Amino acid sequence: MSLFLELKSFYKHINRAPESGESGVGHFNIFKVEDLMISRDRPATYSRRNFFKVSLVNGHSRIHYADQSIEVTGSALVFTNPLIPYHWERMDEQQSGYVCIFTEAFFSRFASVKDYPVFQSADAAVVNLRADDVLFFNELYEKMLAELNGDYAFKYDFLRTMLMELVHSAQKMVPAAGQQQAGSNAAERITALFAELLERQFPIELSNQVIRLNSPSAFAKQLNIHVNHLNKALKETTGQTTSQLISERIAQEARILLKSTNWTVNEIAWGLGFEEPNHFSSFFRNAAGMTPRQFRQVDVD
Repeated sequence: MSLFLELKSFYKHINRAPESGESGVGHFNIFKVEDLMISRDRPATYSRRNFFKVSLVNGHSRIHYADQSIEVTGSALVFTNPLIPYHWERMDEQQSGYVCIFTEAFFSRFASVKDYPVFQSADAAVVNLRADDVLFFNELYEKMLAELNGDYAFKYDFLRTMLMELVHSAQKMVPAAGQQQAGSNAAERITALFAELLERQFPIELSNQVIRLNSPSAFAKQLNIHVNHLNKALKETTGQTTSQLISERIAQEARILLKSTNWTVNEIAWGLGFEEPNHFSSFFRNAAGMTPRQFRQVDVD
């Protein structure tokens, strides 16, 4: 089972209690980087997350984002979403700034935050800042932190507005240029990232959980490469196409859910990204040689 970093686990990792940030429609919180007690020798690697992060980092560090590595020697804004692999490597101990975390539900009545470019790829996710930019964003974070700790009845609506100001201000700026990480060849790197993104979506543990990536184009978009490039890399390293690998993993999860849950076929179909149950039934019949209902009624190895 893949490791899933929920908010509770995140707070435990940073030695903090989730005493604030609950808005009733999602989660929002802000921390000062210097207050987060995270050891350089204890990097955290998680298969999945269920929250977004926007960080203002000051100091020498390296941002590993998907298959790119971006070195920050001054100040930068870093945007990460729950799907793209990310790791912050501190190059020295002198670090400062802010970390803002929030769930997609926090914007459920405001905007589709996952669709903004800064949360889509490494090319837009790390924004180097000039001195005057640092002052602007630092003041914005301080304003959000003060509002979070205040007692204004509509403070979370106000916080959403300020967070969107941060996002749009950053998107108007020129992003940092990243370099692909050294090591294995490009096809192997792409294959590893694809496999991680695929596995991040599983296992499906709740009947209202829906996978977001179920097509070659969706994976290519997340990895910021052309779908033909992705397919060529996977074919070279695995001998299978992108569609074949996706279909095999979805079919595997379908078999697990049909045998281990009492969810309806429609619920399973929806969770696996099929908008029409009959499309799922056809897909499963091609993969398993029988319908989902037939599969549930017989013992299959």
